[in-house]
Amino acid sequence: MHGLINRAIERFLRDTFSGTVWQQIATRAGLPFDSFEPLMIYDTALTKSVVCAAAAVLDRPADSLMEDMGTWLVSHRSGERLRRLLRFGGVGFRDFLHSLEELPARARLALPDLKLPEMRLVDLGGAEFTLATTAPFPGAGYVVVGLLRAMADDYGSLVLLDMAGQGAAGDVIRIQLLDEDFAEGRRFELAAGLT
Repeated sequence: MHGLINRAIERFLRDTFSGTVWQQIATRAGLPFDSFEPLMIYDTALTKSVVCAAAAVLDRPADSLMEDMGTWLVSHRSGERLRRLLRFGGVGFRDFLHSLEELPARARLALPDLKLPEMRLVDLGGAEFTLATTAPFPGAGYVVVGLLRAMADDYGSLVLLDMAGQGAAGDVIRIQLLDEDFAEGRRFELAAGLT
């Protein structure tokens, strides 16, 4: 697992719960260090251990924590670059959904050793979709659920999201787009900060 992903988990836990709680989680997970290095590659089992330790220390389901992390990745002030990258996926939420299959390849352009989950969107018609994601461990797809929830808010769209299935090959998320123009989305300018 790429260090950037592990570092994002660490930052989410530090920012949301505190550095003291992070230390308790790191100790429980048996980490031989205090902090993840962003450009190192770690064994996926170590990442899973951190997620399980966080669930135990915080007395919360791991799925709920992973979904909150996905939301945090886009909505927290430190995630503005990721938000901008995702917003380049389209003018509306439907366009954004259709761009998700390209996201892992786009990320590899910047960081060749970053392996994001592969995604496959199926348009079922009637504003219903399924998104299949490969996952490094069962339940990791909940990060994608949280990310989708935050991006729907960002676009001003009303959606229902549901984890439809989990397995060794990955997770399947059911998406129902109820109203693409439900509310005013967050402001987004293509050339922001380039002046």
